[in-house]
Amino acid sequence: MTVSNLSPRPGPPALVLVAHGSRDPRALSTVRALMDRVRELRPGLPVHLGHIELNEPLLPDTLAALGNARAVLVPLLLSRGYHVKQDIPEMAAASPARTRVAEPLGPHPLLVDALHARLLEAGWRLRPASAVVMAAAGSRDPDSRIDTDRTARLLAERLGVPVVPAYVSAAAPTVEDAISTLRARGRRHIAIASYFTAPGRFAAQCAAQAPWIAAAPLGAHDAMAHLILHRYDRALETPVTAAA
Repeated sequence: MTVSNLSPRPGPPALVLVAHGSRDPRALSTVRALMDRVRELRPGLPVHLGHIELNEPLLPDTLAALGNARAVLVPLLLSRGYHVKQDIPEMAAASPARTRVAEPLGPHPLLVDALHARLLEAGWRLRPASAVVMAAAGSRDPDSRIDTDRTARLLAERLGVPVVPAYVSAAAPTVEDAISTLRARGRRHIAIASYFTAPGRFAAQCAAQAPWIAAAPLGAHDAMAHLILHRYDRALETPVTAAA
Protein backbone atom coordinates (compact mmCIF):
# COMPACT_ATOMS: atom_id res chain seq x y z
CA MET A 1 0.00 0.00 0.00
CA THR A 2 1.36 3.42 -0.95
CA VAL A 3 1.22 6.07 1.76
CA SER A 4 0.73 9.59 0.46
CA ASN A 5 3.08 12.24 1.82
CA LEU A 6 0.82 15.07 0.72
CA SER A 7 -0.32 17.42 3.48
CA PRO A 8 -4.03 18.18 3.75
CA ARG A 9 -5.10 21.13 1.65
CA PRO A 10 -5.53 24.24 3.79
CA GLY A 11 -9.04 25.51 4.24
CA PRO A 12 -10.22 28.91 3.04
CA PRO A 13 -9.21 32.04 4.93
CA ALA A 14 -11.61 32.89 7.72
CA LEU A 15 -14.19 35.59 7.16
CA VAL A 16 -14.21 38.05 10.05
CA LEU A 17 -17.27 40.24 10.03
CA VAL A 18 -16.37 43.57 11.62
CA ALA A 19 -19.35 45.28 13.25
CA HIS A 20 -19.30 48.69 14.85
CA GLY A 21 -20.97 47.66 18.10
CA SER A 22 -24.05 49.05 19.82
CA ARG A 23 -25.62 49.31 23.25
CA ASP A 24 -28.90 48.14 21.73
CA PRO A 25 -29.11 44.34 22.18
CA ARG A 26 -31.08 44.04 18.93
CA ALA A 27 -27.97 45.05 17.01
CA LEU A 28 -25.95 42.06 18.21
CA SER A 29 -28.78 39.61 17.58
CA THR A 30 -29.20 41.03 14.06
CA VAL A 31 -25.51 40.67 13.29
CA ARG A 32 -25.51 37.09 14.55
CA ALA A 33 -28.52 36.28 12.35
CA LEU A 34 -26.64 37.75 9.40
CA MET A 35 -23.62 35.60 10.22
CA ASP A 36 -25.83 32.52 10.28
CA ARG A 37 -27.12 33.36 6.81
CA VAL A 38 -23.56 33.79 5.51
CA ARG A 39 -22.69 30.35 6.90
CA GLU A 40 -25.73 28.83 5.20
CA LEU A 41 -24.67 30.32 1.87
CA ARG A 42 -21.04 29.19 2.17
CA PRO A 43 -20.81 25.94 4.19
CA GLY A 44 -17.30 25.18 5.34
CA LEU A 45 -16.23 28.82 5.48
CA PRO A 46 -15.10 29.81 8.99
CA VAL A 47 -17.06 32.93 9.94
CA HIS A 48 -16.17 35.00 13.00
CA LEU A 49 -17.31 38.28 14.52
CA GLY A 50 -15.33 41.18 15.94
CA HIS A 51 -16.56 44.59 17.12
CA ILE A 52 -14.80 47.93 16.92
CA GLU A 53 -16.30 48.98 20.26
CA LEU A 54 -19.16 48.54 22.74
CA ASN A 55 -19.76 44.79 22.22
CA GLU A 56 -17.78 41.60 22.71
CA PRO A 57 -15.96 40.03 21.12
CA LEU A 58 -13.81 43.01 20.25
CA LEU A 59 -11.94 42.74 16.96
CA PRO A 60 -8.43 42.49 18.52
CA ASP A 61 -9.61 39.56 20.66
CA THR A 62 -11.14 37.78 17.67
CA LEU A 63 -7.94 38.20 15.67
CA ALA A 64 -5.76 37.07 18.58
CA ALA A 65 -7.80 33.88 18.85
CA LEU A 66 -7.07 33.13 15.19
CA GLY A 67 -3.33 33.04 15.82
CA ASN A 68 -1.42 33.31 12.57
CA ALA A 69 -4.29 32.00 10.44
CA ARG A 70 -5.36 33.72 7.25
CA ALA A 71 -8.42 35.94 7.49
CA VAL A 72 -10.39 38.46 5.46
CA LEU A 73 -11.95 41.28 7.46
CA VAL A 74 -15.25 42.44 5.98
CA PRO A 75 -16.48 45.70 7.53
CA LEU A 76 -20.19 45.70 8.26
CA LEU A 77 -20.09 49.39 7.41
CA LEU A 78 -21.83 51.15 4.54
CA SER A 79 -19.22 53.66 3.42
CA ARG A 80 -15.62 54.73 3.73
CA GLY A 81 -14.71 56.65 6.87
CA TYR A 82 -12.41 56.68 9.87
CA HIS A 83 -13.24 53.15 11.02
CA VAL A 84 -12.59 51.71 7.56
CA LYS A 85 -9.48 53.78 6.85
CA GLN A 86 -7.84 53.80 10.29
CA ASP A 87 -9.32 51.67 13.07
CA ILE A 88 -9.76 48.37 11.25
CA PRO A 89 -6.41 48.37 9.37
CA GLU A 90 -4.57 49.31 12.56
CA MET A 91 -6.21 46.50 14.54
CA ALA A 92 -5.43 44.09 11.72
CA ALA A 93 -1.79 45.16 11.54
CA ALA A 94 -1.35 44.70 15.29
CA SER A 95 -2.61 41.09 15.22
CA PRO A 96 -0.63 37.91 14.47
CA ALA A 97 -3.23 36.83 11.88
CA ARG A 98 -2.42 37.14 8.18
CA THR A 99 -5.19 39.50 7.18
CA ARG A 100 -6.71 41.31 4.26
CA VAL A 101 -9.27 44.06 4.75
CA ALA A 102 -12.18 44.09 2.31
CA GLU A 103 -14.01 47.17 1.10
CA PRO A 104 -17.01 48.42 3.10
CA LEU A 105 -20.38 47.15 1.96
CA GLY A 106 -21.41 50.31 0.17
CA PRO A 107 -22.02 51.51 -2.35
CA HIS A 108 -23.30 48.44 -4.20
CA PRO A 109 -26.50 47.43 -6.06
CA LEU A 110 -27.11 44.65 -3.54
CA LEU A 111 -27.60 47.30 -0.86
CA VAL A 112 -30.24 48.86 -3.08
CA ASP A 113 -31.93 45.46 -3.32
CA ALA A 114 -32.12 45.34 0.49
CA LEU A 115 -33.28 48.96 0.82
CA HIS A 116 -36.00 48.40 -1.78
CA ALA A 117 -37.17 45.20 -0.09
CA ARG A 118 -37.38 46.90 3.33
CA LEU A 119 -39.42 49.74 1.84
CA LEU A 120 -41.83 47.26 0.24
CA GLU A 121 -42.18 45.46 3.57
CA ALA A 122 -43.09 48.80 5.20
CA GLY A 123 -45.83 49.42 2.65
CA TRP A 124 -44.04 51.39 -0.06
CA ARG A 125 -45.87 51.86 -3.29
CA LEU A 126 -45.49 54.53 -5.92
CA ARG A 127 -47.93 57.32 -5.17
CA PRO A 128 -48.38 60.80 -6.63
CA ALA A 129 -45.72 63.24 -5.40
CA SER A 130 -43.83 60.56 -3.45
CA ALA A 131 -40.17 60.68 -2.40
CA VAL A 132 -37.71 58.99 -0.05
CA VAL A 133 -35.32 60.25 2.58
CA MET A 134 -32.45 57.78 2.95
CA ALA A 135 -31.41 58.18 6.58
CA ALA A 136 -27.77 57.39 7.42
CA ALA A 137 -25.51 57.81 10.44
CA GLY A 138 -23.21 60.45 8.95
CA SER A 139 -19.47 61.05 8.91
CA ARG A 140 -17.06 63.97 8.56
CA ASP A 141 -15.11 62.04 5.93
CA PRO A 142 -15.99 63.35 2.44
CA ASP A 143 -15.55 59.86 0.96
CA SER A 144 -18.37 58.65 3.20
CA ARG A 145 -20.65 61.31 1.74
CA ILE A 146 -19.63 60.31 -1.80
CA ASP A 147 -20.48 56.66 -1.08
CA THR A 148 -23.82 57.47 0.52
CA ASP A 149 -24.78 59.80 -2.32
CA ARG A 150 -24.00 57.01 -4.78
CA THR A 151 -26.33 54.60 -2.99
CA ALA A 152 -29.07 57.25 -2.90
CA ARG A 153 -28.77 57.75 -6.67
CA LEU A 154 -28.99 54.00 -7.27
CA LEU A 155 -32.10 53.79 -5.09
CA ALA A 156 -33.68 56.74 -6.92
CA GLU A 157 -33.09 54.96 -10.22
CA ARG A 158 -34.74 51.84 -8.82
CA LEU A 159 -37.79 53.61 -7.40
CA GLY A 160 -38.25 56.32 -10.00
CA VAL A 161 -38.67 59.05 -7.36
CA PRO A 162 -36.32 61.55 -5.69
CA VAL A 163 -34.16 60.06 -2.92
CA VAL A 164 -32.42 62.51 -0.61
CA PRO A 165 -29.63 61.24 1.67
CA ALA A 166 -29.84 62.67 5.18
CA TYR A 167 -27.83 62.18 8.35
CA VAL A 168 -28.22 61.80 12.08
CA SER A 169 -24.89 63.48 12.88
CA ALA A 170 -21.66 64.93 11.47
CA ALA A 171 -23.14 65.79 8.06
CA ALA A 172 -25.99 67.69 6.48
CA PRO A 173 -28.86 67.72 5.78
CA THR A 174 -30.57 66.29 8.81
CA VAL A 175 -33.56 64.01 8.29
CA GLU A 176 -35.88 66.81 9.42
CA ASP A 177 -34.34 69.26 6.96
CA ALA A 178 -34.53 66.76 4.10
CA ILE A 179 -38.23 66.19 4.79
CA SER A 180 -38.86 69.95 4.85
CA THR A 181 -37.03 70.40 1.55
CA LEU A 182 -39.05 67.67 -0.14
CA ARG A 183 -42.32 69.09 1.21
CA ALA A 184 -41.36 72.51 -0.16
CA ARG A 185 -40.97 70.84 -3.56
CA GLY A 186 -44.52 69.50 -3.38
CA ARG A 187 -43.70 65.94 -2.28
CA ARG A 188 -46.59 64.75 -0.13
CA HIS A 189 -45.79 61.08 0.45
CA ILE A 190 -42.31 60.89 1.99
CA ALA A 191 -40.88 57.58 3.17
CA ILE A 192 -37.82 56.95 5.31
CA ALA A 193 -35.35 54.33 4.01
CA SER A 194 -33.24 53.18 6.95
CA TYR A 195 -29.63 53.05 5.77
CA PHE A 196 -28.42 51.30 8.92
CA THR A 197 -27.16 47.76 9.23
CA ALA A 198 -29.11 46.98 12.42
CA PRO A 199 -31.71 48.41 14.80
CA GLY A 200 -30.51 50.99 17.28
CA ARG A 201 -30.99 54.50 18.61
CA PHE A 202 -30.18 56.25 15.33
CA ALA A 203 -32.53 54.08 13.28
CA ALA A 204 -35.36 54.53 15.79
CA GLN A 205 -34.80 58.29 15.91
CA CYS A 206 -35.08 58.55 12.13
CA ALA A 207 -38.13 56.29 11.91
CA ALA A 208 -39.96 58.45 14.43
CA GLN A 209 -39.71 61.41 12.03
CA ALA A 210 -41.34 59.62 9.09
CA PRO A 211 -44.25 61.58 7.61
CA TRP A 212 -45.57 58.45 5.89
CA ILE A 213 -43.78 55.11 6.30
CA ALA A 214 -40.40 54.08 7.71
CA ALA A 215 -38.54 51.00 6.55
CA ALA A 216 -36.64 48.69 8.87
CA PRO A 217 -32.83 48.65 8.86
CA LEU A 218 -31.04 46.43 6.34
CA GLY A 219 -30.50 43.69 8.92
CA ALA A 220 -30.10 40.05 7.91
CA HIS A 221 -31.61 40.42 4.45
CA ASP A 222 -30.31 37.86 1.95
CA ALA A 223 -28.81 40.62 -0.20
CA MET A 224 -26.64 41.65 2.75
CA ALA A 225 -25.30 38.12 3.19
CA HIS A 226 -24.54 37.84 -0.53
CA LEU A 227 -22.78 41.20 -0.45
CA ILE A 228 -20.60 40.16 2.48
CA LEU A 229 -19.45 37.09 0.54
CA HIS A 230 -18.89 39.22 -2.56
CA ARG A 231 -16.61 41.56 -0.60
CA TYR A 232 -14.77 38.54 0.86
CA ASP A 233 -14.21 37.03 -2.58
CA ARG A 234 -13.11 40.34 -4.09
CA ALA A 235 -10.57 40.87 -1.31
CA LEU A 236 -9.03 37.47 -2.06
CA GLU A 237 -8.89 38.27 -5.78
CA THR A 238 -7.11 41.59 -5.22
CA PRO A 239 -3.29 41.30 -5.35
CA VAL A 240 -1.54 42.30 -2.14
CA THR A 241 0.73 45.30 -2.70
CA ALA A 242 4.16 44.81 -1.16
CA ALA A 243 5.22 47.40 1.36
CA ALA A 244 7.85 49.85 0.13
